[in-house]
Order: sequence, then C-alpha cells, then structure tokens
Amino acid sequence: MTFKKYHSYLTKLFLKNVLIILLVFIFLSFFLNIFEELKYFENKENKIYYPIILTILNIPSIIFEILPFIFLLGVMFFFINLFERDEIELLRSNGVDNFKITTIVSLVSLIMGIILIFVYYSFSANLKSLYLNIKYQYSNSSDHLAVVNEGGLWIKEKGKDNQNIFIINAQTYKKDTLENIKITQVDKNYRLVNTILAKEGEISEKDWILKNVRIYSNEKKTEFILDYKYSSSFNSKIIANLYSNLNSLNIFQLLKLEKNYESIGYSATDVKLHLNKIYSLPIYLTLTAVIGALLMLKLNIIKSKFFLVVVGVIVSVIFYYINYFSILFGKNETLPVYISVWLPQVIMFLVCMIGLTRLNEN
Repeated sequence: MTFKKYHSYLTKLFLKNVLIILLVFIFLSFFLNIFEELKYFENKENKIYYPIILTILNIPSIIFEILPFIFLLGVMFFFINLFERDEIELLRSNGVDNFKITTIVSLVSLIMGIILIFVYYSFSANLKSLYLNIKYQYSNSSDHLAVVNEGGLWIKEKGKDNQNIFIINAQTYKKDTLENIKITQVDKNYRLVNTILAKEGEISEKDWILKNVRIYSNEKKTEFILDYKYSSSFNSKIIANLYSNLNSLNIFQLLKLEKNYESIGYSATDVKLHLNKIYSLPIYLTLTAVIGALLMLKLNIIKSKFFLVVVGVIVSVIFYYINYFSILFGKNETLPVYISVWLPQVIMFLVCMIGLTRLNEN
C-alpha cells in the first residue's frame, strides 16, 4: 500500500473518530440543556415544544466552544483503534512513522479548523441568533431578559404591575440614543395590548424619552405623541453591557460591530477577543491534535482506555484554564488582546516542538 493510500485511510479513520465523539457530545448537550430550557416555559401550554426547538438551535454554538476537546478525544480514539488492530506496526514497517501519522492528523485538523470558522461558525451564529429571538419572545421567565444581535437590541421585561410584559426592539443603539424602536405590550397570557413605534429615544437613568411616537392599541385606535416617557429597568450602562452576546453574530457582523464600537467610543475589547478566538481555532485544533498524538504515542504501553481518556481530559482542562485566564487578562486589559489570545497557542506550540523532536524515539 502506497503512502497516498495510507494517507487516505488514516484521514478517514481520524474523521470517523472525530464524528463519533461529536455525535456523543451533541447527544449529551441535548439532554443537559433541555432541562435548563424547560424552566423558562413552565406555565406555557406548549411547554415541551419550545425547549426542544431552543435546545436544537443552541447546540451548534455549544459544540463550537468545545471543538478542541472533541478533536483531542478524536485523536486519542484514532490511535486506540490503530493500537488495538496492530496497525501502527504495519504502518511503521511500510515507512509511515510516528511523525508522518502525526502530520496527517494535524493537517486534517488545520483544514477542518479553516472550514469550521468560515462555514460552521456562521451556521452556529445564525442559529444562536434565532435561538435568542425565540427565547426572548416566547419564554415566560419572570426575569428581565435582553440580547443584542444583527436585528438590534431586544429586551423583554415585566411591567411594574407584573401583569403586562413588554417586548422591545431597537434596530440601532448609539451612546444613549435608540433608533427605530418597537415596543409590544402583551398581557400575562400573551394577548396583545398595544404596540408603540418611535423613530428614536433618549435613555436616562430611570426613563426612556421616546420621540415622534405612534401608539396602536388593541382597539385599533392610533395615537400620535411627540414625547413619550417609557419606564424601563434598563439604563444606558446596562444596555452597553448587553453588547457582549457575540456568539449570535457571524464574522462580518462582528467586524462591523467592532467598527461601530470604536466609532461611538465604546471599548471593542470583547469583540476583538472574540474575533481572535475564532481566527485562532485552526491553529488551536492543529496543536491539540499534535498534543493528543504525542500523548498516545508515548503512552501506548498502557492498555486501559479509561486511563488514557482521563489523561486526555486532564490535559484538556490544563490548557483550557491557561486559555481561560489568558483571555481574562485580555478582558481586564492587563494584557493586549492579541497576546492574551495567542499566548496559550505559543505555549502549546513549544510543548509540541519539544515532543516532536523525540517522537520517533518510541
């Protein structure tokens, strides 16, 4: 068998193992998240329908966050399969040494990482946006809920009398000004009470002052008001902090948001961090694959699958927390954005280089 055929076989085997691990995590994510969603729909007639839909919509976003862990386990089970079938010795006898096998899984991981950020991330962001829209429009949580996505600012809050619910959408937010505002008021049974449309609104500490307002009541009467005071629990500071639900925005929307933040004087640190995390994914997956290969090739004398998986989990947790604390320093602006995102990758790269220099000693 030529190296080209070995390359094809190993690529398929690796992707097969990654796919199996992926399906396991999709299954686990579904059952873990559906219980979380159920509490938002306890008193609704179709209380199981919405949680199921929301869970399905949210899973791609969850999976994107744990892709390095999925790839690490995929690499480990890939090698477990090779060892169990004694294929590793057959490969070596045909000139496919440890380094070549590691190169194959790392290149496949790199290519998959590039595909994931350009195709899968946009897909998961669109579903996350739909998830947030449905959740904030149809859930009956008593908490005040808010989200920002490509449709603008969305808020759901209860009135002071706890009898009415207000669903608010503003397409644009600049400093303390909202533009193209729609406020839908419904009763506790989600029957329409009225709809308020306003061209713009100024946000103060306690109230919103809406300009050029039209109010459409349930009785089909229309009122025109120049200035309308709307009492909300969301002031300008709270709303500014809402612009952090970035998983619902694709790369182009994130780039636009970064530009908008900078133009209105808000810190774009969170957006830059999120973008760089996305950009770094192919490298992160590649280094994860190399580390997984190094672990398996050095620990192949251990026959316990459970022990090997535990080692993989421990390694994943270590690198997760290195990444987590580095990003945290970036958010606090203790470290520059680019250093906070890429420093963990540099550490992983150095670990890989040390391991690769001794790879064929096994």
